[in-house]
This record gives sequence, structure tokens and C-alpha cells, in this order.
Amino acid sequence: MEISLAVPKDRQVVESYGDWQFKVSGHQFQGSVIVFPDRSEAWPISGFEELTAQSLMPVTASGQIEVLLVGCGTRMQMITPELRGEMRKHGVSIEPMDTGAACRTYNVLLAEGRAVAAALIAIE
Repeated sequence: MEISLAVPKDRQVVESYGDWQFKVSGHQFQGSVIVFPDRSEAWPISGFEELTAQSLMPVTASGQIEVLLVGCGTRMQMITPELRGEMRKHGVSIEPMDTGAACRTYNVLLAEGRAVAAALIAIE
């Protein structure tokens, strides 16, 4: 599915997702990805069950993210209280949703100038 939204050119925008890949600001990513306002990086996760504080270390290490959207795959799943608490220790609010909704919500919050990132699990 293609997504379009007007945001500054120096920002990372999720342009499309599906077929186990993402297109972010003109760059193609095979598999899951973490999208920050200023960069995107491959994320070595293939399913929600692999989600841990360790797997989200790129987000907490950045020290610049206030809201993390987690694209859980084809459906939203609940974040454990332990993971939610660990992210909160780093000042990050974590919000789960299906991957498509996370892509769209990320773009909207980015356009609003929010300190947002999206950890997106690839879907078919």
C-alpha cells in the first residue's frame, strides 16, 4: 500500500509497505525496519514474539524519541507491562498497533513535528 503526506525533505517518511518490505524516503528495506525522523535502519525481527527491550535498544539509545509506535504485524498485540515499564524508564511511550496503522500514524506524527519513531514488523 502506498502512503503520501507532505513533510520536510530531510525527514524519513514511510512511503509504502507490504510484500515483506518497506519503502522509506526512497530507500527499500527488506524485512522489518525502525524508522526515526532522521534515519531508518533494518531491524532483525520477523515476529512480535521477538520484541524485547534489547531489540528496541536503537530507540532507547537515541535519547531523542518520546513516542514509539510498534507495528505488530497484521494485527495489534499487547505490550507487556515489563516492556512498557522499561521503555518508560528511557522516557519513551510505546504504542502498539498493526503495521499498516503504525506506518500511517508515524507519518502523521512526524508531520506534526513530534519526537516519534516506528518499529515496524514486515507483513505480506
